[in-house]
Amino acid sequence: MRGFDISPLLRSSIGFENLNRLVEYAGRVDTGDAFPPYNIEKLGDGAYRIQMAVAGFARSELDLTVQENTLIVVGQAAPEAESRERQFLHRGIAKRAFERRFQLADTIKVTGASFENGLLNIELVREIPEHKKPRKVEIGAGQDALPVTADARLAAA
Repeated sequence: MRGFDISPLLRSSIGFENLNRLVEYAGRVDTGDAFPPYNIEKLGDGAYRIQMAVAGFARSELDLTVQENTLIVVGQAAPEAESRERQFLHRGIAKRAFERRFQLADTIKVTGASFENGLLNIELVREIPEHKKPRKVEIGAGQDALPVTADARLAAA
C-alpha cells in the first residue's frame, strides 16, 4: 500500500497553516518538471526568501506576477541571433522557457525581488491583519462581566 506523500505541497507553498487548503492544492500540483531549481528559506519570524537559479537569463527576460495568492515566475529567453563565431561543442546551461507557480497564504506578501549572479531572490513577509492578531479579553467580576440586554432591563424593572 502506498502512503500519501505531501512533500510536493511543501515545496511550493509558503506560510500555510491550513492543511485543508494544501490537500485541495495537491490535485493541481505538477511535480514533473523541476526547472529551474529553487530554495525556500525562512529568514526569521515571518520573513521568507525564494531563491531561484536562473543561469543564462537576463533580468529583462524574467517576469514576476502575484495574482490571487499565487506567485508566478516566468522566464522567457529573448531570441538570440545565431552568431557564426560561436560554435558550441556542449551546451549544458539550460535557457529554456519556464513558468513556476508558488501558492501563498493569505497573510504572505511579496515585498521585493533582486537579481544577482544568476540567482533571482524574491523576498516575502507575513503580514497578519489587526483583526486576526491575538488580543486580550478582560475578565470582569460577577454581573459586571455580562452585557446588559433589553430583556434583562425589563426583568429588573
